[in-house]
Amino acid sequence: MKKVFRMKELDCANCAAKMEAGINQIDGVTKATISFMTQRLTLEYEDGRLEEILAKAQQVIKKIEPDCQLVI
Repeated sequence: MKKVFRMKELDCANCAAKMEAGINQIDGVTKATISFMTQRLTLEYEDGRLEEILAKAQQVIKKIEPDCQLVI
C-alpha cells in the first residue's frame, strides 16, 4: 500500500533526511520518502500494518524534531 501524509512543523531539510532514514528502517516499511519542500511523507508499507508503522514513525520523528508531527 502507498499513502501520503502531511507533516506540520518540519523545519529542517537535514532533519527530514534523518527522519526518512529512520522510518525506512521500521519493520513493514517498503519505502519512505520525505519531501521538505512539500512537507509530505510518502509511505509504502505492508498491508494491515499501517497503525503500527505510523506509531513507530511518529516516535522516530519526535526523537529528531520534537515539534514536528504527522497529520493523519
